[in-house]
Amino acid sequence: MTQTHQPAALQVERRSIDFVPDEERHGHPASLFTVWFAANTQITAAVTGALGVVLGLSLPWAVVALVLGNLVGGVAMALHSAQGPKLGVPQMIQSRAQFGFFGAVLPLLLVIVMYLGFFASSGVLGGAALAQWTGMPQVPAIIIVAVVCTVLALYGYRLIHRYERWVSLLSALLFLYLTIELFHREDVGAAWHAGHLSWGTFLLVVSISATWQFTWGPYVADYSRYLPRRTSTASTFWWTYTGSVVGASWLMCFGAAAAAVAEQAFEGGSVSFLTGLSVDGLDWLVLLITILGVIAVNVLNLYGAFMSATTTLTVVWRGPLGRGTRTAYVVGVAVVGTVIAVAGRGNFVSNYENFILFLSYFLIPWSAINLADFYWVRKERYDIDALFDPRLGYGAVNVRALAAYLLGIVLQLPFMNTTFYVGWWVDDLGGADIAWLIGFVVPALAYVLLLRNRSIVAVPEGTHP
Repeated sequence: MTQTHQPAALQVERRSIDFVPDEERHGHPASLFTVWFAANTQITAAVTGALGVVLGLSLPWAVVALVLGNLVGGVAMALHSAQGPKLGVPQMIQSRAQFGFFGAVLPLLLVIVMYLGFFASSGVLGGAALAQWTGMPQVPAIIIVAVVCTVLALYGYRLIHRYERWVSLLSALLFLYLTIELFHREDVGAAWHAGHLSWGTFLLVVSISATWQFTWGPYVADYSRYLPRRTSTASTFWWTYTGSVVGASWLMCFGAAAAAVAEQAFEGGSVSFLTGLSVDGLDWLVLLITILGVIAVNVLNLYGAFMSATTTLTVVWRGPLGRGTRTAYVVGVAVVGTVIAVAGRGNFVSNYENFILFLSYFLIPWSAINLADFYWVRKERYDIDALFDPRLGYGAVNVRALAAYLLGIVLQLPFMNTTFYVGWWVDDLGGADIAWLIGFVVPALAYVLLLRNRSIVAVPEGTHP
């Protein structure tokens, strides 16, 4: 049996984008449940769920749409998680196997934008909670939340897992209490009427919640890559899927119910609404756990942004990634994300809705190609050394993969529905945005077809490629 080395949680992580050897693998896939439950049981998910009612659905149909979207999107998200133990590298560096060493820069840059956007949007909510708790202005509150996230990201994988474990418990207790109080204080039953169903709006809300899950795709293998290589795909998948889908569905339905009974609940006052549900004297506890929950998701944003930025920069600079370089990358990404948060803290809900829909048009085709390559084309066997060297098997640029990716984006154009662009078939669909379905199915099939006559180098199972 291989002896594994498990560093202490307060020891700075040695690895960044490099391969994790077998002797450093450790843990059980059950830890993935708490990581993804904590990431989803926080106020940002509740804000997303509120959109189901804000956009015009009655509460019952909003709940159905939100749960359905999570169930569907969570499948792709959890399939990415299962890649971590098999490959032992972060999620986005795997893109070099599909797009080539230099070709992977395109999806990497888009993912970095996503990380920064989510870091900023969650930072606004965390800063609002801290400002309400302490009475300090919102800008320094946003900065303080960002500093805590930076410290956690600097220590890395084990401390993040430890932190998420405790926050998952605290968040579950908090939102169980708040859910009970919501039903006790507000007449949710009166809002539980089917009303008129607009299929276009219904599908739009399904798209929003599915996109929430899809956009976890670039994250998930980062937090499973230290698991032992022989960890089963099924166990990794189900622990991840259950934690993410249960957490997100609960909080989104909570947000929808809150928006249905309090019209202004999530329009600039979501944190105040949560504290208003608590009994006198417990406001501080609600705010504290809310802040901890925001940090739980934002450290994932920052950690992923750091590794994606590192993967991108090593294309042009392949020097050593020591602690000093690691610190510089993490701090640099945190500063950029914090500046965006401070600059965009006004008009939060509408900006957030547009942001998550816009991201899906570019990230879902990447997800489709990555999963098709892993499960269908290469059948989980990769040459890890080739991920770090453009002269080896995966080459500099894979034109076929880029063509499939761009095709997926272009074919979504008629179905996009945003405030700044509406596709020409959206009105015919009653306002529905089904671009994500096109963006997932078409690139996957195109990629497989384009590579059908290309020689794929087989890597023996059970070896370090």
